Amino acid sequence: MRNLTVWLFAALTAILPLSVMAQTSDQVTSFALDNGMQVVVIEDHRAPVVTHMVWYRAGSADERPGVSGVAHFLEHLLFKGTKTMEPGEFSSTVARNGGSDNAFTSYDYTAYFQRIAADRLDLVMGMEADRMVNLQLDEADIATERDVIIEERNQRVENNPSALFREQKSATQYLNHRYGVPIIGWRHEMEALDLDAALDFYEMYYAPNNAILVVAGDVTPDEVRRLAEQHYGVIPANTDLPERTRPQEPPQLAERRMTMRDARVSEPYVTRSYLAPERDSGAQQEAAALMLLAELLGGGQTSFLNERLQFNEKIAVQVGAWYSASSLDDTTFDLAVVPAAGVSLQQAEDALDEALTAFLETGPDAEALERIKMQVRAEEVYDRDDAGGLARRYGRALTQGLTVEDVQAWPGILQDTTPEQIMQAARRVLDRSQSVTGWLMAPEVTQ
Repeated sequence: MRNLTVWLFAALTAILPLSVMAQTSDQVTSFALDNGMQVVVIEDHRAPVVTHMVWYRAGSADERPGVSGVAHFLEHLLFKGTKTMEPGEFSSTVARNGGSDNAFTSYDYTAYFQRIAADRLDLVMGMEADRMVNLQLDEADIATERDVIIEERNQRVENNPSALFREQKSATQYLNHRYGVPIIGWRHEMEALDLDAALDFYEMYYAPNNAILVVAGDVTPDEVRRLAEQHYGVIPANTDLPERTRPQEPPQLAERRMTMRDARVSEPYVTRSYLAPERDSGAQQEAAALMLLAELLGGGQTSFLNERLQFNEKIAVQVGAWYSASSLDDTTFDLAVVPAAGVSLQQAEDALDEALTAFLETGPDAEALERIKMQVRAEEVYDRDDAGGLARRYGRALTQGLTVEDVQAWPGILQDTTPEQIMQAARRVLDRSQSVTGWLMAPEVTQ
């Protein structure tokens, strides 16, 4: 069966690049406006639709201490009114024209997007440019939306023991960096967010020289340039934009551990995270090795940890590994094990350590690595069918210090990564002295 799977992926990836990839390869043009706004155009003329995205190089990790959650709070507030639009008019206008819109906030960026018919690009670009500079807020907006984000925290975090556990674990992992503060914010600081905090963040970071415009779909670079200059090019740059620096982590010299108990936990599990280097411009090789390492260890049912812990030793019912390559600063490499019935968390952790030791001694299976690379190649081809997904890929990368050339080089770097490079990265990162191990479980039963 395994040989059949490898053969099928080989056949798929041998055929697709010749027939499909030639038609769907990235047609990407990038340029900058005079005010410093970066523009990326991804052409895809197969359907008369367009995705319009504005990415700001400002996320929760760029917040000042004491106002956690303000980046996400401001994301909500941008759907209020401007000097020319009533509250809610932005989204209702997009919907009335047959489109959809939304926004999202991460540690390193905040992004706003619309998907709409290509002949409505002028409309949405004008509205997005308007709210870049003309946001109008009052105390009623602040009070209403603050209640909304607090309720969002209630639903997504306070009512979810796994989410609370992840928050505590991140705070344990990052002692100094803002990645240790939740994107949505600490509740006690969210409750104190006010108009001044929102406007300070808006006026500092929402400027064309801190933004990336990505337009993907049935457009041409000349058309996008004309519209971008018309709508965004007239907005002055923020000459007071600060250099993008964050407090960095001190060297971690000893492993850290935490245990969290919650009565709502029905399935206990153990996690391990290691500090790991992020994907850097012009130096993506180690990140590629770590991404492949995560797939080899826990990327599927046939991965090394799953085969050993779930199927062979019957220690676990679920095992996972993942690497967060998309990050401006140092990120993490993570592992998780959900033990089988009757297996303690200590037994699960011991089995995980034994399996990691075995992997470091033997290295990756050549057939498994080739299969993963084939899967990556196939996914790369299919991902090109989604213009919105491509817009996200480029926008996310550029807000985190990568370039268009880095994005385009990434698939080839993954394919060229050798077992030796994977093992070198594994030995560097899988260091207990730079790890945090966490147990999530229900309270002990007392007689």
